[in-house]
Amino acid sequence: MNTETTPSLNQLGWRPYFQQQLSLEEFEQYQIGRISEQHRNSNVLLTEKGQLSLVSTPNDVPVCVGDWVLYDTNNRLVRVLERQSLFQRKAAGTKVNSQLIAANVDQLFIVSSLNSDFSLNRIERYLAIAKEAEVEPIIILTKADQCTDIDTPVEQVQKLNPLIIVHAINALDSNDLNQLEPYCKAGKTLALLGSSGVGKSTLMNGLMGINTQATAEIRESDGRGRHTTTARSLKWLPSGGIFIDTPGMRELQLVDCETGVNETFSEIINLAKKCRFSDCSHNSEPGCAVQKAIENGQLELRRLQSFNKLHREQELNSATIAEKRSKDKSLGKMIHRVQAESRQMKNKSYEF
Repeated sequence: MNTETTPSLNQLGWRPYFQQQLSLEEFEQYQIGRISEQHRNSNVLLTEKGQLSLVSTPNDVPVCVGDWVLYDTNNRLVRVLERQSLFQRKAAGTKVNSQLIAANVDQLFIVSSLNSDFSLNRIERYLAIAKEAEVEPIIILTKADQCTDIDTPVEQVQKLNPLIIVHAINALDSNDLNQLEPYCKAGKTLALLGSSGVGKSTLMNGLMGINTQATAEIRESDGRGRHTTTARSLKWLPSGGIFIDTPGMRELQLVDCETGVNETFSEIINLAKKCRFSDCSHNSEPGCAVQKAIENGQLELRRLQSFNKLHREQELNSATIAEKRSKDKSLGKMIHRVQAESRQMKNKSYEF
């Protein structure tokens, strides 16, 4: 972000969708800002008055980079405005929680490298997240200078969906980066998602025109770069666009993503409607239209396997998190009941 100028709300991505959520009282009493950085114990806010640290308490609702919020004169969070789009995942590790990644994004750059780390399955995973958030995905295949056959992986990605926009680039080549300039318009918010080491920081450096992100050399053993971005942040591009960068994600498990998975694999959903049995598992049942399509070469077996994996994963994670929320709600009710009973007992003791 250019520290010499203070951006307007419109430059930060403000639009009627958010304006309509404010009451006249809120507009007059509170200030508006957008979360630009998220750290373990603090959040940075961009406002028309400049940058400030948002005062948070344990009882505040969770926020993420890209959120629009109202805050008071003490820089305390008042309210998070309803999000136009939201990216989330199951929290990494064994935690039974969903983790917010980025909010209010217009387009998503899904970054994958063209070296040995290239994976259609991983791209499908990111596509499901984009579809669930109703955000247009744009596939950026990096490290084109290290690939002797660019056309094959581009065709493989394009085959996932003929309407997907795909760019194969060398992020160190300014001519290649010019392909991405149309997406970086003033007031538009882009997000950058990709696993560790695919060249996201190098891409960000190129788009910013300055070395804003540290980069690391590629390991010769597996062709992967080292993970360098450590915190989510919002950046203002020279062209006026806004970029939300995120740390590389070694573990990106889906949650509450059924619609996204189904839309990413829409051809399988359409084929399943023609199966003889409505509960067909597409394994060995007679009259399975999906298996027939695989036999005829109309559908790749890999595609079905990827669909099954993501569908089971999001179903399991969503059910597990829903169960935890239900338990937390029940526990909260029990605590309130015990506290109420305790107060009643004290009041009775005073009466005697």
